[in-house]
Amino acid sequence: MGPGGLPVDTALTNASRMRRAWTASRRTMFWLLPTANSWRGPNTASASASASASESGRGGNQMQLKSHGFDHNSEIPRRYSQEGENRSPALEWTGVPAGTQELALIVDDPDAPSAEPWVHWVLYSLSPSSHSLAEGVPNRDHLENPKGAKQGVNSSNQIGYAGPMPPIGHGSHRYFFKLYALDTKLNLNPRMTKEALLKAMKGHVLADAELMGRYRRG
Repeated sequence: MGPGGLPVDTALTNASRMRRAWTASRRTMFWLLPTANSWRGPNTASASASASASESGRGGNQMQLKSHGFDHNSEIPRRYSQEGENRSPALEWTGVPAGTQELALIVDDPDAPSAEPWVHWVLYSLSPSSHSLAEGVPNRDHLENPKGAKQGVNSSNQIGYAGPMPPIGHGSHRYFFKLYALDTKLNLNPRMTKEALLKAMKGHVLADAELMGRYRRG
């Protein structure tokens, strides 16, 4: 006789049935367990994409900035340096987002032997309908072309553009031209510094575009 007074063959049969039922229940529980992906929720991919798109603007970044004087990540011609004619290069941009109220431009050199990037140009109050800057923008605080644009001071405490002039023997420096689309008019006075402009722009950048050129002295 088996446990509970049942015949041995009956007890074995019942035990076998119980094992099969327990195995089946484990399989059911396994299939019902959520996968790692299911914990993330349905909007994880889109949320990640939105976060990536908003790193430099709120709704993606389609703005592009270019110059006919040099290509991105190429050598800046001598004429645009302080060794040459010290003329600002012509710039063009596309893809200004809807809702832009003002454009601003900052040019700096992060490779300069200084605590902060050396600022070469600060320009703001650009109309959102403008699409270019001509070569050789005059070093005046108020501009007639583009009308209404204002210029700040560079790291030499001068108004307007100052071309590349890295120290001799310091190798090739990178010069970043960065254009910002803003959702508000800043109404700033001329002669602002880069730091003051960035502070005023904080929280108002819809998109930006970047052009980088290189220059080696000598």
